[in-house]
Amino acid sequence: MLSSDQVNQYRRQGYCVAHGFLGSAQVAELLADAQTICATATLANHDSTRMEMEPNQGPDGQKVRRLYEPCTHYPRFRALSDSAEVLNSVEQLLGPNLMFHYSKLNMKPPAIGSVVEWHQDLAYYPLTNRDSLAVLFYFDDADTTNGCLQVIPGQHLGGAMDHTLEGFFQGRITEPVDVCRAVPLAGKAGSVIFMNGMTPHASAPNTSSRPRRTLILSYRAADAFPIYIGDMTLSSEAHVRHVRGEQVRTARFSMSTFPIPRYPKTTKSLYELQELSHKEQGARAS
Repeated sequence: MLSSDQVNQYRRQGYCVAHGFLGSAQVAELLADAQTICATATLANHDSTRMEMEPNQGPDGQKVRRLYEPCTHYPRFRALSDSAEVLNSVEQLLGPNLMFHYSKLNMKPPAIGSVVEWHQDLAYYPLTNRDSLAVLFYFDDADTTNGCLQVIPGQHLGGAMDHTLEGFFQGRITEPVDVCRAVPLAGKAGSVIFMNGMTPHASAPNTSSRPRRTLILSYRAADAFPIYIGDMTLSSEAHVRHVRGEQVRTARFSMSTFPIPRYPKTTKSLYELQELSHKEQGARAS
């Protein structure tokens, strides 16, 4: 359970950190499963429905960038997402009726781990209200050298920031971001961050010799329904399941307006969309 101070910080600043949320044995078990899953994958030969590889490596390179939906495909990850320890904390922040939305394991290998640019999660998948959050589990000690999460405190209380260029969604904030306000969230392995879906966040490349593996689970209030935007909605809703409380049949609307992303093309991940954005921006400038 989260303390009252942690809950209040989440309300005010859009995030809170629970150090030591997972024990070292639990982290080791989850990492062992992840290593088994990735053991035979190479850039040239991997299951692209289950994982994404780091692009800047040779065909035999084995650096995995992301595992897709581990809490759907693998029992130990599923058990964590359904655990009372996690759901009790999420209920404190979102209320008693909860939906699991998605999961991913970002790997950030040493000296190559990809950058994640500033963005707000809810910009990717508009909902009828803002009661959506991410739970981020550090599986390694994380700091600024290996790309720990950075957030802009309090920005979640404002509106959606611009993520577009020439009318198309870029997967990254395209208006100026006041990075002087950014707060790096360092933590030991087993630390957990609860982050509001409207909180701008980013992470730098991993320039260290250490990995920075982070499991991300998303939950939302059961009365936060998706706003249909075509195939991307179908994709983002594929792994949604009811995990606590009542199944709600009435949507709650808390915003008078919200920008609907117009995707330039179908992409599999934030990484691909942000990389496409920079490639096309460079082509326009040349």
